[in-house]
Amino acid sequence: RIQQTLQQRVRANMAANDVAKPSAGEGKLTYMSGFGNHFETEAVEGALPVGQNSPQRCPYDLYAEQISGTAFTMDRANNQRTWVYRVTPSVMHEPFTLVEGDAQQKLVSRFGGIRGDPNQMRWSPMPIPESGEVDFVDGITTMAGSGDASSKNGLAIHMYAANKSMERVLQNSDGDFLIVPQEGGLRLQTELGILEVHPREICVIPRGIVFRVALLNESARGYILEIFNQHFVLPSLGPIGANGLANPRDFQYPVAAYEHTGEEMSTKMVNKFGGSLYQSTMRKTPFDVVAWHGNYAPYKYDLERFNTMGTISFDHPDPSIFTVLSCPGAVPGESAADFVIFPPRWMVAEKTFRPPYFHRNTMSEFMGMIHGCYDAKQGFRPGGASLHACMTPHGPDKATFDKASAAQLNAEKFEGGLAFMFESAAMLKATPFVVNEAAWRDREYQACWEGFVPASVPITKK
Repeated sequence: RIQQTLQQRVRANMAANDVAKPSAGEGKLTYMSGFGNHFETEAVEGALPVGQNSPQRCPYDLYAEQISGTAFTMDRANNQRTWVYRVTPSVMHEPFTLVEGDAQQKLVSRFGGIRGDPNQMRWSPMPIPESGEVDFVDGITTMAGSGDASSKNGLAIHMYAANKSMERVLQNSDGDFLIVPQEGGLRLQTELGILEVHPREICVIPRGIVFRVALLNESARGYILEIFNQHFVLPSLGPIGANGLANPRDFQYPVAAYEHTGEEMSTKMVNKFGGSLYQSTMRKTPFDVVAWHGNYAPYKYDLERFNTMGTISFDHPDPSIFTVLSCPGAVPGESAADFVIFPPRWMVAEKTFRPPYFHRNTMSEFMGMIHGCYDAKQGFRPGGASLHACMTPHGPDKATFDKASAAQLNAEKFEGGLAFMFESAAMLKATPFVVNEAAWRDREYQACWEGFVPASVPITKK
């Protein structure tokens, strides 16, 4: 009765004001620009309150609701929240129950009980389902991570492979999702509007924002970096200056778009909470936000707009100069997570071994391949992945080393592929499933470093 009364009240007010009911997803999408800006947007003129957040009675009898992405007491420069004005309150849903099945088993958000493995690891492309119906939620497999979502500490790295659009919706209460499509475009309908992302683009869905993923092709595959604490920021530029890397104006946010049919609806909702999946039913749509204002919202970015920096004299620069987004860590200068890309670029270094050097890193490195080939190693395929955990040696394979050591050092543009890296100060641990059971793990990976001959130095005495 309460649900019917609320819907009747809103229908009466909208009908009385002759308000159009725009259908989310019609026509070309428009966006608002600027990383971290304070936005305001309304799908119906006059739906936003003027001069205050929570009036005694909102325009059109909408319901005011604040979504807080940080604590109320967070310093003003870092405080994130958004006020939404919706057809019915989001609190109206049935009790949540635990989800059973494969999706629950493949999703990991607590890594304390997992044994770490210092070996170099690589995986071929994760298979796309050829039978059955697998949506975005069911298609997620956790690859590695650290910490615990329940304590809001750490991160998880996932891959997804799906062949069906979602009919249900997802709310991730555990953290922010940074989604990197590798194959197939995605249309993400969120509470705050609609985003479309394709390979060579990324999007971020902040903690708690409800969304639904529709496939723009027959299937889709990609990567997810999930952070359990804080939110992504743009890296400091330091001596680079005021401009460069990912420029703030190139980040795009959705405009308000809502659903309201005037009829009772039923929506299945999945909540990722404390590392487990729960489900509930709403007798409404969660996509009923008519207007919103604030700075806590999903966004997308085109990786081809990245302003690449590099050496114009000698030596291979550290990969931190390719950082797109970063999540600050507890130690100044050390990130809980970085998203780094290796885009097309000119290579002009003189007297230099140009591919990435041999390396042991206090940071853990998880790499993925969006398209093409990687300039430091053969056999790294689009849709594949590798993990080099804390202090695990890695570097160019034998074939790449020999070729680069003898190459003529002319100015050369690398444009054969787009690789990326999720890097973290945490000691990343691969999940037991992808270590022991995943058929697509490359168990011969370490063979790529065979054949290196000792350096030509004098023999020391025994």
